[in-house]
Amino acid sequence: MADAISKEISKENTKDVADRTKPNKKGPKPPKDLSAKPKQKPKQQSKKMEGAALIGIDTAKEVDLGEWYSQVLTKGNMISYYDVSGCYILEPASYAVWESIQAWFNLKIKAMGVRNCYFPLFISEDNLQREKDHVEGFAAEVAWVTEGGKSKLDKKVAVRPTSETAMYGYFAKKIQSHRDLPLKLNQWNSVVRWEFKHPMPFIRSREFLWQEGHTAHLTEEAADREVLEILDHYAGIYEELLAVPVIKGRKTLAEQFPGAHYTTTIEGYIPATGRGIQAGTSHCLGQHFSKMFNITVEDPSAKGADGERKPPIHVWQNSWGLSTRSIGVMVLVHSDNKGLVIPPRVAEIQVVIVPVGITAKTSDEDRATMYGETRKVAASLRSAGVRVELDLREGYSPGYKFNDWELKGVPLRLEIGPKDLAKGVATTSRRDQEKDGKGELPLADLATSVPALLETIQKDMYNCIDAQYKAHRKQLTNWDDFVPSLNNKNVNIVPHCLQPDCEDTIKDLSTRKEMDGAPEDSKAPSMGAKSLCIPFEQPAGIIEGETRCINPECGRFAKKWVNFGRSY
Repeated sequence: MADAISKEISKENTKDVADRTKPNKKGPKPPKDLSAKPKQKPKQQSKKMEGAALIGIDTAKEVDLGEWYSQVLTKGNMISYYDVSGCYILEPASYAVWESIQAWFNLKIKAMGVRNCYFPLFISEDNLQREKDHVEGFAAEVAWVTEGGKSKLDKKVAVRPTSETAMYGYFAKKIQSHRDLPLKLNQWNSVVRWEFKHPMPFIRSREFLWQEGHTAHLTEEAADREVLEILDHYAGIYEELLAVPVIKGRKTLAEQFPGAHYTTTIEGYIPATGRGIQAGTSHCLGQHFSKMFNITVEDPSAKGADGERKPPIHVWQNSWGLSTRSIGVMVLVHSDNKGLVIPPRVAEIQVVIVPVGITAKTSDEDRATMYGETRKVAASLRSAGVRVELDLREGYSPGYKFNDWELKGVPLRLEIGPKDLAKGVATTSRRDQEKDGKGELPLADLATSVPALLETIQKDMYNCIDAQYKAHRKQLTNWDDFVPSLNNKNVNIVPHCLQPDCEDTIKDLSTRKEMDGAPEDSKAPSMGAKSLCIPFEQPAGIIEGETRCINPECGRFAKKWVNFGRSY
């Protein structure tokens, strides 16, 4: 379903990229046919932020989130627009975040015995069509290749939307004995999902990067253990690296992965819109695909109680994936009206050093001394494992440099001038704190105090968003409170019967048809609520055979507390 931010991004695609990214003009103009001419906005929403620097963000996050998000990404050098709608250039600053995620996750999965590999981009039509439920789940999103050069193909081939059907023929050949199990493979690759109207960088794009793990096990118990272990690692990526809290849970039947036995998920929250967002999923596929692709092994116990040889066992399979959507969530959650705010653990540059107090009257000797001291500081921090940039650009004022690095989200700035050197300190400025972010650190201790401060910044960023998420999770039992709570940018935890038809009714009943006077998400509050997950940590309060589903038209008894919310 199209949402307001996506529409705004689509509008933004029609603008000249060079105009958005002054003074650093980059990239071609996006194609003209990506969206219609933007509508005139109300006066109170079209105001630019007062005092915005030329290179800075000139639209407030709380006024126009779509315009703000586009400016933060382009002016912060995270992406450049491309001439194919829904496809984006990931610049080094954003790709560095992805590399941090890759490095962290590779260590975790390799410790589990998972090996990285790569399968082809293209999937034959016959292979893709082998699994009905799976194909139907992706049918609207599959991109097909019908011509090669100047010739039409005898059989069209799909560009992978995911790789289950590409990989499981190989699994059938590779697994010949129970001794070949478990088979655990992962690939880092791109996938293409084509069918949507309003692309949004990182959050919803036609091509995106991800990892997809595919494994086979002898027993259901072994598969179950891995599903949850991977989900814990996904939560670690968000919470330990990106400083974004998530809720772990299981998808309802209506929302689980096509063809899966069950799906587990981590669900995030975007404070600016009050919406949930699926952050990563780990699926137990059961024996569904192994039966379709005939992936079997002999039963290790050989014979049953009656002495007869047992039939072959279909293996139990899992698949799990996390994508560059994680970068978009990080940006939406943390960034502000000055630009990007990037957690230290994934920032390409963790610290920038800016010499200050140098004027036209500064002698060459004093200038050389100042630059020499800042180079020593940079070298000391690099030796301590800190990713440092020393800004010695001539012709730019310190104020310009401050704004430039704030725009790019560098977590910590060190200012060093003649007065600082005389005192033996560096002035610090934290990017995550718009107020009271200044401090001082002794120059002699920077190799230890700066890494410690970066860790403090990381923890403070997580705690700030965690507090917001907790404050906006509302436990409800009365339907009359459901929609007003959504309109106050909350995720609702409600008793539910777990029936798919009931979820459809709740979505319809919570779709805003008229203003009800409650505070609302003005960008797209009309969207109905969907089930986000059945949280693993269940509140008390549901009494079997007594507690009713919150849906006033349902009438069934509730089975679980379920998180419902507007979602991306």
